[in-house]
Amino acid sequence: MDSKLESGSSTANIYIPEEWSEAADSIAYDSVTSPPPIAFICGAKNSGKTTFSRLLLNILLQRYQKVAYLDADVGQPEFTAPGFLSLTVVDKLTADLAIPCLKTPERCFFFGDISSKRDPSAYLKYAFTLYDYYRKEYCTFDESELAGRTELPLVVNTPGWVKGIGYEILVDMLKYISPTHVVKINISVGSKNLPGGAFWLDGDSDGMVNIIEIKSACQDSLNRSVLVQKDARLLRDLRIMAYFRQIFPNDKPITTIKELAYALTSHFPYEVPISSIKIRHLHCQVPSTEIFYSLNATIVGLAVSSEESESLPWCVGLEHSGEGQSFAAGVYSNSYLLVAGQGMQITLCIFKCSAYKLTG
Repeated sequence: MDSKLESGSSTANIYIPEEWSEAADSIAYDSVTSPPPIAFICGAKNSGKTTFSRLLLNILLQRYQKVAYLDADVGQPEFTAPGFLSLTVVDKLTADLAIPCLKTPERCFFFGDISSKRDPSAYLKYAFTLYDYYRKEYCTFDESELAGRTELPLVVNTPGWVKGIGYEILVDMLKYISPTHVVKINISVGSKNLPGGAFWLDGDSDGMVNIIEIKSACQDSLNRSVLVQKDARLLRDLRIMAYFRQIFPNDKPITTIKELAYALTSHFPYEVPISSIKIRHLHCQVPSTEIFYSLNATIVGLAVSSEESESLPWCVGLEHSGEGQSFAAGVYSNSYLLVAGQGMQITLCIFKCSAYKLTG
């Protein structure tokens, strides 16, 4: 069945090749896929993984009422602020493939960095836990549970780190998730691409997975890939701005980092006694004498202690509970922590991220 998106079309200056549309159609309308497909999107940096994932989401939503989206790209996530791994259930088409939008995730974890290299073990643990949740809630049901419950397809978006440790992380994820479809987006520089075939499997046991290899969308006159160079820092700043912008009225004019900073400093903060919380720096160690300085005017994750797993704490968001949201924090007189937020509960742990700050 053909999708409603025209092959070779362009949406808001984003060109969608016919090859991409055919690949997305083959996943969404694969007649032998039961339960629904699990599509794993991978490829080199700036090859178009996020754009293809958005396209695939839209086409899947033409067949299914809802689609699950596991975002493992902590540097430039689709629906959250940077530094998160998340599972989001999407029920509406994306009108403009060029514009990302924030959504409330079903589950998410605050990794606190823009690259998995900071802590590959924790990164994989979070990714596996999100996938386990998807399997439990939206994929594997007993006969007694089938009534009123719908199995959902899953799209897994990954970062573009495909060499060295990044490659090993990708292999571990593929082995654990065992997707029905693996989409590899290749660029013309062969040395930067992933190996051919089911590279993550041992031997010839690739009969149960559909491997789809496509080229990046942009090619020059010699059919060489033209990678879309993105200002990663600017994109992260814009996403963080959008996240914190949610606590202010829609009519409040906030269009720059400076305006956001002024708005946050004028926002009435919550005070939490330092003695009532635990402070943990992610991916690094800080001397006890420097803790207060390291927290001041930074972005932190606020967590509630978890009885189930000490390494996977519950965190609170702007207006909902999930497993990971972030706040702006400051320290006053070394005795109280001031947090800009709304509708939050007192928490027991602070997780200090280490790799992104607002610029400008």
